[in-house]
Amino acid sequence: MSTFEEKVAQMKGLSEAEMAERVKKIKSMCICAGCPSYEGTGETELGFCLTGKSSVIKEEKGCTCGGCPVTEIMSLRWVYYCTRGAARELAATEKK
Repeated sequence: MSTFEEKVAQMKGLSEAEMAERVKKIKSMCICAGCPSYEGTGETELGFCLTGKSSVIKEEKGCTCGGCPVTEIMSLRWVYYCTRGAARELAATEKK
């Protein structure tokens, strides 16, 4: 099984169009909209594991990231991306 860091390294060679398609695919699989922290906030974006913190979501009321298909596909190991930041940011803080 590949680690998150290995998945990111594999994506570095993608063209801009390929990366845009990958982002679109990830957002289509995202289950953020059903998350207790997301619901009722007025947030409309998805894929915080990729894009980073929400400017709207401020309170952690529960997290569905562990059950998201993106977690398995990208070998993610964190939660609450909507309030804590994108996976690449969280991985970088582990290295410090």
